[in-house]
Amino acid sequence: MQTLETTDMQLVEQTLGGEPDAFGVLVRRWERPIYSLAYRMIGSDEDARDVCQETFISAFRNLKSFRGESKFSSWLYRIAINCCHSRQRKQPQPDVSIDEQIEEYGLEPMDSRESVDDRLYRDQRAQLVRRALAALPHDMRQVIVMKEYEGLKFHEIAEVLGIPVSTVKTRLYTGLTYMRKRLEHVSDSL
Repeated sequence: MQTLETTDMQLVEQTLGGEPDAFGVLVRRWERPIYSLAYRMIGSDEDARDVCQETFISAFRNLKSFRGESKFSSWLYRIAINCCHSRQRKQPQPDVSIDEQIEEYGLEPMDSRESVDDRLYRDQRAQLVRRALAALPHDMRQVIVMKEYEGLKFHEIAEVLGIPVSTVKTRLYTGLTYMRKRLEHVSDSL
């Protein structure tokens, strides 16, 4: 049986060698990060779950093509990004301004030390951030999601997207600047 100490590359080799449980370990290890990326890119729980499943099916089918020149996680994130792009092309989002977008999110358990007003303010701010992120062009949004939410390093994002590190930094800076201005504008009107 594999443990968390088993590297991704070892699990890939075991899977290719016919070990039935090895790929399952990879799925369990990477399912949450891939779902999280997909959810933040697409904004729908159901679509994110579908993208997650499509990502692992594609990874399994194409595992022989993984040469180990990059990290397995980078290869997997690239597949997930491609699946997100495919899903978004199939289901184009309506061209709606950020002020018109309505998103529904579940409430988190309330901290007993937090007042109701503080909680409402925090939830409202979080929703505004999600809306600002959703309004960004796709190329900026994917960089921000990978850097700020998934914690990837600049070189990892560049590897996943197949772009120079300088482009990653430019997209991050431009996207965050847009979000900051948008959030300042919305905060002023509250």
